[in-house]
Amino acid sequence: MQNTVPVLVPIPTEGPYSYGVPEGMSLAPGDLVKVPLGSREVTGVVWEGNETGVDPKKLRLVNEKHDCPPLVEDLRRFIEWVAGYTLSPPGMVLRMVLRAPAAYEPPAALEGLVYSGVEPERLTKARSAVMELIVDGAPWTRSGLAHAAGVSTSVVNGLMKMGVLDTVALPAKPLLAAPDTGFSKAELTVEQQSAAKQLSAAVAADEFSVTLLEGITGSGKTEVYFEALAACFEAGRQALILLPEIALTATFLDRFENRFGVRPGEWHSELAPKMREKVWRQVTTGELRVVAGARSALYLPFKELGLIIIDEEHDLAYKQEDRVFYNARDMAVVRGQISKLPVVLCSATPSLESRVNANLGRYKHVELENRFGEAILPDLSTIDMRRDPPPRGRFLSPVLTSAVGETITRGEQVLLFLNRRGYAPLTLCRVCGHRFQCNNCSAWLVEHRFRKQLQCHHCGEARPVPEHCPECGTFDHLVACGPGVERLAEEVLDQFPDARTIILSSDMAGGVKRMRLELAAIARGEADIIIGTQLVAKGHHFPMMTLVGVVDADIGLSNGDPRAAERTFQLLYQVTGRAGRSGGKSMGLLQSYQPDHPVITAIASGDVEGFYARETEARRVSTLPPFGRLAAIIVSGHDRRETEDYARALRKMCPTMDGVRVLGPAEAPMALVRSRYRYRLLVHSGRGFEMQDWLRKWFAAAPKPRGSVRVQVDVDPQSFV
Repeated sequence: MQNTVPVLVPIPTEGPYSYGVPEGMSLAPGDLVKVPLGSREVTGVVWEGNETGVDPKKLRLVNEKHDCPPLVEDLRRFIEWVAGYTLSPPGMVLRMVLRAPAAYEPPAALEGLVYSGVEPERLTKARSAVMELIVDGAPWTRSGLAHAAGVSTSVVNGLMKMGVLDTVALPAKPLLAAPDTGFSKAELTVEQQSAAKQLSAAVAADEFSVTLLEGITGSGKTEVYFEALAACFEAGRQALILLPEIALTATFLDRFENRFGVRPGEWHSELAPKMREKVWRQVTTGELRVVAGARSALYLPFKELGLIIIDEEHDLAYKQEDRVFYNARDMAVVRGQISKLPVVLCSATPSLESRVNANLGRYKHVELENRFGEAILPDLSTIDMRRDPPPRGRFLSPVLTSAVGETITRGEQVLLFLNRRGYAPLTLCRVCGHRFQCNNCSAWLVEHRFRKQLQCHHCGEARPVPEHCPECGTFDHLVACGPGVERLAEEVLDQFPDARTIILSSDMAGGVKRMRLELAAIARGEADIIIGTQLVAKGHHFPMMTLVGVVDADIGLSNGDPRAAERTFQLLYQVTGRAGRSGGKSMGLLQSYQPDHPVITAIASGDVEGFYARETEARRVSTLPPFGRLAAIIVSGHDRRETEDYARALRKMCPTMDGVRVLGPAEAPMALVRSRYRYRLLVHSGRGFEMQDWLRKWFAAAPKPRGSVRVQVDVDPQSFV
């Protein structure tokens, strides 16, 4: 009998700890166990490994084995792979899996009632109604029986006291019924049918593959991959759908229910704790057949996962930049490879990495070139703000203002897109020039006029808008610089006072619940003008929208991010694609001070292939991803000098190797975040370079950080601030 076992615990540890096994307890890799850790008790997972040379008498014992299905071997290998690739402690990756402590034990059985065979002493009308339902022998819950009989629970309680009803244990009901693949099949076009067959064939092959499903906005990509899901369900397997903003996409949940008769299980940060526990448990047992979730859903312990779909695969929301730095899109491909299952990447504007992989034959490529039904793409054009500038103090060009007026007069909807939250990105004093800056971050405070606050969008610091300048004391001379969506709404209400206007921004009062209600109202045509940030580009379907105005198409083009052009192109293409989804003429207008910029001209002309070709060649020449590799190293600490000194000491220990460049250390563009000073180093190499091994050797030779100094590694960085 085993005497010791390795147990991986969800803390920043480099490997499992050894524990003794109590007499009579049998453990195997994957089992969830309670173990003592210091002065507390934690849940860990029994791991592979031989505990040779360890004296069991000197070890602390496993306290308890959870009554929970074990983590399957594929998931354990995935945890190890993510830890190795991201240079993270495996315990921290495991922590992302063990996210529902109350789910490790079976839920308590429900109390059921059955007929005991004893007749009631006196048969009243109410008791008769209960007896008619209970005599067939099927169990009922107390409240369910009372409700069905149309009586109070006191009647049921009385029958229990007489011995007419016996109690039995009822198993907990599945959270959701299994999807019905024949519930409501969509009528697909010939093009969609061909694409659906290719995806379904990948599922039927029951082996690892990656398929890029690329289709213009409104082409029906969701309905196509629903057919792949149907094939997965019919094969008796579970499915995972990743979405960048699942908490806001009630429309997607409705569409899934319309196709399969039930909603998928949800997994995101807004989920109530009880629901989170049920989803986690029933994924593990296999009762829950499909989950639609945010990036963290990738770490759910599926019993028999058969398909992963990543919708809007280009979206930056799939990148986590905290504790374990990872890209859920790339890790989903790895999980598919380890578990030997198909992965579908879906987007109208795929990431350049996915496009290149498809062109090189690493991924299968399925394309949809036509919009579904009568929908047609909007006519796109630019507004040169140098020739048609807005009036002083305004931000909408007369050309766009005129188009808005004509659109709402026809009873159609307008979307005005501005990727800036709040009222204004900067507030300053016109007398002394004082600018309001966050105390904890090197960022300006954003005015939120509706809440009468100045707020930092990095650490959350908020303070009331003052009546006078704190520097010179002058009253009534604070001025808001630049527009946010709230300020744009102020201008719209002044120009179109009778229009029904809605602001869509992630920081508006009411949270996710209000956002879902407003999105539903827009889809029903209960708003004329919608003013929104980038969340309006997340695949929403607005049937009555015929005009999209991009207020500042130049945002994001002037920073030093090597992906700036790609991201701007994707965002503008997705936003303008909200128009014209139900047929008829539609239009997209892009306000720009540099209308000749390659990104702006590519959007306006619809030259998608030309943009991808130019951007691919630019990356190839500079050996940037996907033709090269990058790793960012962020050194942060509370003391600026101490942080900078450590960053320089770390750089001196960097091993020299041909083909590898290390840039920095340099003060990060966001030099102070949450009271921590930040310095960055950037490693650049060719594609075939073993980046992780080289980084491990570097850190092993480097001095250990002291005090508050912390080092974070971001392999394949998406952010450069």
